[in-house]
Amino acid sequence: MRPRPLPTLFALTLAAAFGGFAATAIRDGLEAPAQASPAAAALPAVSALPTAVGGQPVPSLAPMLARVTPAVVSVHTKQTIRIRNPFANDPMFRRMFPNIPQERINESLGSGVIIDAKNGYVLTNHHVIEGADEVSVTLSDGRTLKAEFTGSDPDTDIAVMKIPAENLSSLTLADSDALKVGDFVVAVGNPFGIGQTVTSGIVSAVGRSGLRGLGYQNFIQTDASINPGNSGGALVNLNGELVGINTASFNPQGSMAGNIGLGFAIPANLARNIKDQLIANDGVVRRGSLGLESQDVDARLAQALQLDEPRGAVVTRVFAGSAAAAAGLKAGDVILAANGQRIDSRDALRNFEGLQAIGGRVSLEVRRDGKPLQLAATLREQPKAYAGKDLDERLGGASFAELPERLRQSGASGVLIESVARGSRAERNGLRSGDVVVAANAGDFEDLPGFRASFTRPPAQLVLRVMRGNAVANLLMQ
Repeated sequence: MRPRPLPTLFALTLAAAFGGFAATAIRDGLEAPAQASPAAAALPAVSALPTAVGGQPVPSLAPMLARVTPAVVSVHTKQTIRIRNPFANDPMFRRMFPNIPQERINESLGSGVIIDAKNGYVLTNHHVIEGADEVSVTLSDGRTLKAEFTGSDPDTDIAVMKIPAENLSSLTLADSDALKVGDFVVAVGNPFGIGQTVTSGIVSAVGRSGLRGLGYQNFIQTDASINPGNSGGALVNLNGELVGINTASFNPQGSMAGNIGLGFAIPANLARNIKDQLIANDGVVRRGSLGLESQDVDARLAQALQLDEPRGAVVTRVFAGSAAAAAGLKAGDVILAANGQRIDSRDALRNFEGLQAIGGRVSLEVRRDGKPLQLAATLREQPKAYAGKDLDERLGGASFAELPERLRQSGASGVLIESVARGSRAERNGLRSGDVVVAANAGDFEDLPGFRASFTRPPAQLVLRVMRGNAVANLLMQ
């Protein structure tokens, strides 16, 4: 690529400076109370800006955005919430207050991106539409269309909807792996519900992970402003191609405190993979797994395992019939890299696995007895849920599933009780849908495969430690 002429750089600097001035002026105007001002107030005139510098036109994003903005939509959701009133079942109370509301409607706003005009597919964030009873989409031309839910993946925060495919515009998905730190990007969405808004910045980092509570992570970080309501909107390059789906911003003072230039977007390549799976598999995402348990390497373990530094994921258990077993991994091996990606901890290994497809080949850099070793594994599918009766008859009627990854990123471990059938043995034993099993006397476990493996030899007495809300109790399974 040829170096940009100096006049163009000057023009970009001038445009950036004016943008900062204009944004400050608008902000002050919004925050300050309305006041009368003399008609002859001295304000800089837009017409005073040059249209060209050194014979080169001042660059503008307007032509590109004219193609992009029709494909970015506002997403409106409604959810009916039943109000828990302790007196609602009292006949006298109902007679005295017949019109007391039993339900309320929660409404929220977000953004979305049309990525298939022919079929009407729209990408957004899972958290934008989570729990919604109704979802509608408002296009840039003012049309509001009812959206049909196709599927979503909480662990990558991607959701797919479908709207009537009539005169739609869509965005082309770029190769997000080609993004580099310093590339210019533009965010388009509906922040705070005020209407479609465009912000710009650069790519601050790629492959960002380790953010608590955000599931599997491989984020693009940008300093383009991403505020509440921008979730699910588009992050595009200067060619108007979709490079990411805006998903989160970071501010220690809370999201309503304003943007501080730490925004995160899901890369287009990851969004494409999840979208294709949701459409092809009836709304379900299937992930590959190594089939092992691991723990972090601390200073004591590093010395015992003859490592130069305390990093990596040390294998503590390999499940029979797993990809790890077929690859030759053993307890005590330390995984330091996967497909060339540095692995510093157990969470980093889980995050890597969660972003891989079934059948994907993984090259592992391992230390065994202090010596380097290269192993190759082909990832296999792990069940996402188990019926309780298949584990132990005393759990009949319950279904056990993996914890959402966002909870694991927050430090939780265990398995989720996904459902409990009414009148079942599990219900009589005190289990409830939504409980989290954090321990059991059947054996140690961290996740669903480990929970399943702990029942190889069922104990005579089965006790589960269950967390329900903020309370923890030990329940004896009869």
